[in-house]
Amino acid sequence: MVNVTINKRPISVPKGTTILDAAAQAGFPVPTLCYLKDINEIAACRVCVVEVKGIEHLIPSCNNVVEEGMEIITNSPKVREARRTNVELILSQHRTNCPTCVRSGSCQLQKIANTLNFVEDHYKSEPVFKDWNLQFPLIKDTSKCMKCMRCVQICDKVQSLNIWDISFTGSRTNVDVSHNRLIEQADCALCGQCITHCPTAALRERDDTARLFDMTGDLQNPEKITVVQIAPAVRAAWGEAFGLSPEYATDKRLVAALKMMGFDYVFDTNFSADLTIMEEGTEFLARLKEKKENDGPMFTSCCPGWVRFLKSQYPDMVGQLSTAKSPQQMFGAVTKTYFAEKIGVDPKNITSVSIMPCLAKKQECDLPSINDAGAGKDVDYVLTTREICRMIKADQIDLTHLPEMEFDSPLGTGSGAGVIFGATGGVMEAALRTCYAVVTGENPSPEAFSQVRGVRGWKEADFDLGGTVIHTAVVSGLGNARRLIRAVRRGEVHYDFVEVMACPGGCAGGGGQPIHDGCELAGERGKVLYRYDEQNTLRFSHENPEVQALYKEYLKEPNSDIAHHLLHTDHFAWEMPRAPHYDEDVLLPEE
Repeated sequence: MVNVTINKRPISVPKGTTILDAAAQAGFPVPTLCYLKDINEIAACRVCVVEVKGIEHLIPSCNNVVEEGMEIITNSPKVREARRTNVELILSQHRTNCPTCVRSGSCQLQKIANTLNFVEDHYKSEPVFKDWNLQFPLIKDTSKCMKCMRCVQICDKVQSLNIWDISFTGSRTNVDVSHNRLIEQADCALCGQCITHCPTAALRERDDTARLFDMTGDLQNPEKITVVQIAPAVRAAWGEAFGLSPEYATDKRLVAALKMMGFDYVFDTNFSADLTIMEEGTEFLARLKEKKENDGPMFTSCCPGWVRFLKSQYPDMVGQLSTAKSPQQMFGAVTKTYFAEKIGVDPKNITSVSIMPCLAKKQECDLPSINDAGAGKDVDYVLTTREICRMIKADQIDLTHLPEMEFDSPLGTGSGAGVIFGATGGVMEAALRTCYAVVTGENPSPEAFSQVRGVRGWKEADFDLGGTVIHTAVVSGLGNARRLIRAVRRGEVHYDFVEVMACPGGCAGGGGQPIHDGCELAGERGKVLYRYDEQNTLRFSHENPEVQALYKEYLKEPNSDIAHHLLHTDHFAWEMPRAPHYDEDVLLPEE
């Protein structure tokens, strides 16, 4: 232990503790802007400076450790003046249109500036503007970039894609797409982790709310039937935007809010998650039966960020992806065929909307090879969790007095297996529950495959599937996916089935979820999803009565010709920009 004094308060902390952490433990939190623990500790913003007795200059607290006998002051006049000056200089290059900014209220720069008692600007405002393709799902606003390097570091160290880099020098320094590329030419997975780790709105998702909610939008068109689906992970996070607990901000209360906003039908993506299990599980058992000794694993395909990653980094392995579409796209295909027939409506008059915790879903629905219902796009609009929360606020809906409402039928029933899709390991666990039942003729315990749970980035487990031992792995975060693929290609590991999610912690930590600066909430949100599973009377995808009815009335059986046409896709049918480097050139943190 090291003994130090912080603001005249003595405290003992473990050797190696940063001044920043020590101050927080002493009850004197120090503000930070660029800091991300273990990821970005470069002291670029100089907002976290403190005064140490015996040292003439101020030092950043985020990357300096305590030493025995240190006397630290976190709020001296010298510190306050430096902190104010540094933030003012940052603001001088920042477009401060806070009332119309999507991060107003969750912007770390705004939060810190509000605490520093500014009454006037002392520096001329000179934000930098740069053109950007506003049709791309990921938007960068250079006028709000404070060059903190968070996006560079999260993309390099966690996702291993190196999409962002520093361009120019001196006062012209900027963060831009690496290798002098346009963003649409880059091998970006659209995971959105750069957005959720950006302290401002320099990075955001393309806003698609206007096209739906404006006076000329589909929601206002009396000739349009608007159908919306709610992804599993959304229910675990949407209440955060309103300060509501997960126990109160339930999926059924979100249904009520969406009904008030004018949607005609509110359905559950858990339904099509169960449908995905039927298709993907059947495909896995068929592949397992035909598998040769040196065949690689079958990879899950429900995460479009992961699919983009594999196509750009390891195009020779794309054939190992399951051909099953994601639950979002399966839902869209079923909505504009089976459901349209059910309600007697021309599918061209149905507007299909999805609410997702994901950025890559915005690009997925636009893939020309994934729309098979014959009525334009199977999913017309994709809104992130953040976007739908903004619209709930815009409609002034009083959530504190909003009753719960049931999902509509016949696409509104989902099993517990479907809801855990939103947590890393959930797709694997749900698939194995059904595969075991298919192989043995009886259901396993719902917790039989819980070894794949948890937010650890790479998990392995072997399971007995009716006399056949299968080797499985679950990874989340694209850096971990790269580690696993390297190990597979070197012959160090052998798997039959691998689940991959682009975002650390799975969809619960998705790039479209509410932002809490410096907090990683995928684990806590995942626990919410597992509680939904435990409380559901349906725990197995194959027992979903609405999925059973769909097969009986329309699809016939899993992997039938019509099911294959509507619910499966050709991953080779669209182009993805290739990585500008060899895989061996990408250094992971431990290397």
